Amino acid sequence: MAMSQMLKGLLEGCLLAIIGKGETYGYEMSEKLQAYGFTMVSEGSIYPVLLRMKKEGWVETVQKELPSGGPKRKYYILTEVGQQELLAFKQRWIEISSGVDRVLREENKDGTFKEKS
Repeated sequence: MAMSQMLKGLLEGCLLAIIGKGETYGYEMSEKLQAYGFTMVSEGSIYPVLLRMKKEGWVETVQKELPSGGPKRKYYILTEVGQQELLAFKQRWIEISSGVDRVLREENKDGTFKEKS
């Protein structure tokens, strides 16, 4: 499975988590993802996800003036429904990641699996 396919399902939850830490704008989210190690996620790939999240009612946007002037910037804020979706994502992640961890820990160095006694 390609890395991009795996990330596709995780990106939504990660964006919810970033927005959940405080209102943020698109480019800033892209920078944060890069800092967390998501180097293969481009700025352009997050906007369709943000649009879908807005349509789902998970986020709201607010336009703010920049102190330096220039064009207004669109900030994203979690709604109550978005907060619920973030909690659900966290729970799903715990279940999935712990299952994957258990499978990987039972794998032998030669790629075969340990038998349960």
